[in-house]
Formats: sequence, structure tokens, C-alpha cells
Amino acid sequence: MRAIVVGAGIGGLAATLSLRRAGCDVTLVEQAPRFTEIGAGIQLAPNATRVLRRLGLLDVVAARSSRPSRLSFRTWSDGGEICGFALGREVEDAFGAPYLQAHRADLHQALAAAVPPESVRLNTVVVGIEQDGGSARVTTADGERLEADLVVAADGVRSRARQWLFGADEALFSGTAAYRALLPADEVAGLDLPEYALWLGPGRHFVHYWVRRGELLNVVGVIETGAAQESWTARAEPGEYLRAFEGWDPRVLDVLGRTGTVLRYGIHTRAPLARWSSGRVTLLGDSAHAMVPFQAQGAAQALVDAAVLGDCLADAAPADVPDALDRYVGRRLATATKAQAGSAKAGEDYHLPDGPEARARNARLAAQAAENEFGPHAGAWGIDAFDERQAS
Repeated sequence: MRAIVVGAGIGGLAATLSLRRAGCDVTLVEQAPRFTEIGAGIQLAPNATRVLRRLGLLDVVAARSSRPSRLSFRTWSDGGEICGFALGREVEDAFGAPYLQAHRADLHQALAAAVPPESVRLNTVVVGIEQDGGSARVTTADGERLEADLVVAADGVRSRARQWLFGADEALFSGTAAYRALLPADEVAGLDLPEYALWLGPGRHFVHYWVRRGELLNVVGVIETGAAQESWTARAEPGEYLRAFEGWDPRVLDVLGRTGTVLRYGIHTRAPLARWSSGRVTLLGDSAHAMVPFQAQGAAQALVDAAVLGDCLADAAPADVPDALDRYVGRRLATATKAQAGSAKAGEDYHLPDGPEARARNARLAAQAAENEFGPHAGAWGIDAFDERQAS
């Protein structure tokens, strides 16, 4: 079985590894001249770390990650705790895999290092995908045509392959933008910060957690705003982020005041699709289901996509590819679409104005903490296991 994977982000790399485990001869095509993965913190819930274990990479990633013991929800103005949820050994015992917080570059590097160099085509821009009953073909900007039995498009939120397959369809601005920064541990020493906290306020929220074995504090401030540039490298104006969180708990302002470079990017999503595949070509990760990051499931859902895709192709012959891709979509689409909707709903809940709605939300969170030690984020953690065989 010959496969081409377009895009070498987290989803594309994981798909390459999963398909290779299934016995496929995989060519990974990436437009960048070298492997790079920018960004900052990333959260890996048990549904993600189970995939990493199956790929043989969990120990490598865990060795460079942090393992939070608890998530604390806080009020924006005085930092009072609304409730807390377990994330340490209790999660690993209940879900069979740990909850990790990592630097995105560390995860990307671990995945990339596991892909044989001869399987990778860097500096290769894909300008078209076509197919017939017997094969699929990728055309590059240099006019080369690469042929395979299937093509997996993992080309991100701005996916061109999605438009080639299903027509005009643009990324959607979520109405929110994020400020991101990484601070060395000694820069925030003495601030009495919770280990991992999510501070909720009117029209915005603030998150911080440790990555890279506690060496760096990842901070993210999300605000509701008008149109904002989608860029991992655009810098915020000096002081802009402090003004955005004026009046918040002094610890939040102290953290923001100690940041060096702060990046600002607009958060974009994609509308849910009724199908991801057409014949021998399918979508994976953000190209299929880009979501806001408010339940920390974007990368996890891409990793599970890759796991299920490889599982569906493991016993398939080239003639079986369209049916195998239909099984992949049948097992994944509903779950990923639910994660999209849940992440969007979480953002709405986090940003409620002070008053009756916020008090009711806080009461709901506290009730959830009393009934379920793992909280509202945990709905996806126990499903889509590697050995799960759902009916499509």
C-alpha cells in the first residue's frame, strides 16, 4: 500500500507513523524547507498519550514534559478558587495514560525523529490532488506528479486540499485572539501561582501551566476581539496585554508584567463537515476539524485521527482504500465534531459577564467537581482508544 501524507505538522507526522505501522509505504510531503514547529505549550490528555504510547514515543515525550497534579479554576478579580480537578496519578489510573503538558516543539521533534528521512519530501509545495478508480496523485509546484493508493491531507486550518475536495470553504475567525508567552521558572519565582490554573473573566480568560519539566511557564491570555491576524510569530504591542487584563488578580498582572516577547494570534476554526473523504483522499486533523483550544483537544483529536486511520488501513488492499477511508471517517467524525462544539461552548462559558450567569457557571463547575474528580475536560479522554473498533 502506497500513501502520501500532505503536511508535516503533528497530525501529518502521526499519520505517517501510524500508516507505516500499518504496513504502508508512506511519502510525507511538506512545503517548508526543514522541519520546524513553532508555538509554545500544548496539553496532551490521555486520549493523546495513549496514541503516543502505541507509536513508541510516550517515554520520549514524557521525559521532556510536565505532569500537573491538579487543575484549578479561579475567578478573575481576586483569584478565589471556584473548584479543582485531579490530573495526576488519578488520571493515569482511571484512563490508562498520563496527562502531560509539553512544549509543542518537543512533541513535534519526537514525532519527526521517528520518521525515516528517506520518507520525507521537504520544500515541496502541493498544488493539486486528483484521483481515479485505481490511484490518487499529488501534483507539486515543480510539475512533478506523485502517485499512491491514498492521499492524506493534513495541511492545517487553511487546508487547500479541503477546498479541492469539497469546494470553497474558508477558515472562520472565532472572535477571539490569544496572547502567548513562555517565562523561565526563575522569572516567576515567589508569585504564589497555582500549578495549573484557568482564570475566568468577562470576555476573556487566562491560563498558565508548566512545560519542559517545569523549566518554563506557558501563559495564554484569550480575549474576545474583532478580526485578528492568524500568525504564530506576530508580536503583541508592548503593554497591550496588560491593558487587556487591567483590574485582574495581581498575580495575573505580575506574570504578564514579567513576560518578554508576547505573541498574539487570531484563533480560527473550520465549520464541521458531513464527510472528510472522497474516494482515495481524506482529511485529517485541523484540515478536517480545526477547533478553538478551550478544552485542549485540538492536537489530541489529530493524534487519534492518525491512530484510527492506521487501524482502518492495516488489513486493507489497494482496492479497499475507499471503504477503509469511509470506516475511518465513520469512527472519527462524530467524536471530533463533538469536540469542536464542546470547545466552542467552553469558551462561551469561560467568558460570561459578572452576575447571575457567571455565578451559575461557577456553581455548575463546583457541582461537577463534587461529582466527578476529572471535570468538564475529561469527556473525550476515555474514548477512541487504539484498540476500539466502532461501527461506522
